[in-house]
Amino acid sequence: MTMELKMRLCVALLSLSLCLGLMGHVRAQEEADDVEMDVEDAIDDMREEDVEEEEEKAPGPPPVPTVTYRAPEPMGEHYFAESFDKGTLQGWVLSQAKKDGIDEEIAKYDGKWEVEEMKDTKLPGDKGLVLKSKAKHHAISALLLRPFTFDTKPLIVQYEVNFQTGIDCGGAYVKLLAQTPDLDLEEFVDKTPYTIMFGPDKCGEDYKLHFIFRHKNPKTGEFEEKHAKKPDADLRTYYTDKKTHLYTLVLNPDNSFEILIDQTVVNSGSLLNDMTPPINPPAEIEDPDDHKPEDWDERPKIQDPDSVKPEDWDEDAPAKIPDEDAVKPDGWLDEEPEYIGDPDALKPEDWDEDMDGEWEAPQIPNPICETAPGCGPWERPMIDNPNYKGKWKPPMIDNPNYQGVWKPRKIPNPDFFEDLHPFRMTPFSAVGLELWSMSSDIFFDNFFVTSDRTVAERWAADGWGLKKAAEGAAEPGLVNQMITAAEERPWLWIVYVLTVALPLVLIIVFCCTGKKSPASTSAAEYKKTDAPQPDVKEEAEDEEAKEEESEAKKSEEEDSPGEAEDAAGSDNKDGDTSNEKSEDDILRRSPRNRKPRKD
Repeated sequence: MTMELKMRLCVALLSLSLCLGLMGHVRAQEEADDVEMDVEDAIDDMREEDVEEEEEKAPGPPPVPTVTYRAPEPMGEHYFAESFDKGTLQGWVLSQAKKDGIDEEIAKYDGKWEVEEMKDTKLPGDKGLVLKSKAKHHAISALLLRPFTFDTKPLIVQYEVNFQTGIDCGGAYVKLLAQTPDLDLEEFVDKTPYTIMFGPDKCGEDYKLHFIFRHKNPKTGEFEEKHAKKPDADLRTYYTDKKTHLYTLVLNPDNSFEILIDQTVVNSGSLLNDMTPPINPPAEIEDPDDHKPEDWDERPKIQDPDSVKPEDWDEDAPAKIPDEDAVKPDGWLDEEPEYIGDPDALKPEDWDEDMDGEWEAPQIPNPICETAPGCGPWERPMIDNPNYKGKWKPPMIDNPNYQGVWKPRKIPNPDFFEDLHPFRMTPFSAVGLELWSMSSDIFFDNFFVTSDRTVAERWAADGWGLKKAAEGAAEPGLVNQMITAAEERPWLWIVYVLTVALPLVLIIVFCCTGKKSPASTSAAEYKKTDAPQPDVKEEAEDEEAKEEESEAKKSEEEDSPGEAEDAAGSDNKDGDTSNEKSEDDILRRSPRNRKPRKD
């Protein structure tokens, strides 16, 4: 392979690796790009209005792009919409109740709520509901415009959460309070009936995203909580990055559900198949009155009753015996102890023999034993006893009376029912937050309840979409974005490493190896001149032949001087002939003596 071809291959591989890296980064960021495109028109309109109002200024560097906040407005059918941009808690009710079953001092729902901007807001003017207290019970709620009834339309619930100072232990979930005649928002507590509980919750390293609904047993009328399966996605980032995230729950009349974070599905399934405990109980259950018979034999193996211990079986034989073939090594010091008292040790000045007893120097290895094979009384090493058999036990055989593992018989489940439409839940009429947290400054915003997914997405674009765009405008450059993307998607680290390492390895292999040998280089240089040059290979062979001939002459001269003289004369003739042939070959091979080739 020529050097030019190697260089071309290196350049091609470098380009391919860079393309792979950029494609990985683009794939990791495409979700954010979709959101930014949704709000692009609104941002451009607001920028144009700001430019028209500004006076003409002297030319200068362009300003850093900013996103101007405008409160979202619901554009379709909805049951609840709250952006808190009025700056008040109008329409919200603080609970005045106390929690049952705990100390009086902490039973009150006295946690503080405020409507304010985020501490490190990127969107001035955007306000939200903030949980201000730490290690206190909080409860606040608000009525819907009208109760939501589960019939033929889906349910979409969404809101935003930002853990501004992180979260150690606490929740940020919302409860959809069931419509009941005795619903009193001022008495809102943990035991207030709800239809759905949805949202993030975290304690320690347990990151949860709840979706719980209370299902009514059609036979008994009692309610039982049904929990959705745990999401497969890693939720850690949403609790630690201190960014605003959009949580969405979608329930469909066909009993399917979806849970989304930042408009990306992180969990989905069916109310009939993916809830714990299951919606419908089993058709049969084990008979509680059935009991295992006393003579039921569940032993698959038993000892052979006909087996007898052999007469030569010695149960008392030891497992280890001294090795009778062992011999004490030469130089073994039987009289020397293995350890001796430290001769350099001194009794402590505060040693009290009456209290501490007689003082003894600490033991150290005997230095005399360092050069000997051993010290102290020699004992034969122990080896396995070839006659050891241990305690005799009868061999195991199949149990002829084995009846299998006993199980109670099955009977029809008296509580069995089949609800094929669990979507038809209890109607709800209020939204509430009933929380306890060890972290403060949890930011809530843009609560929305609707039955139209398009309307919900428009509300999300006008609210959370602007936050996303504002946070993106304030984010650092490409390198930090690539690092952040790799933290969310660890497989990107492989792409980054290959992008850097693969080109370096290939460059070293193809461009830094395969150097030409000096012989080939000199031969190539000879061909660039017109002067007659000797053939390199033949010249080397002639020199080797001359060396062999000179060695032979020396040996012959030592044996007989007369023969050496004759041999010398013969060698001179041969040398002249060889030299004449070499000169003829050189002249014949010279470019000047070559005949031009006819085309």
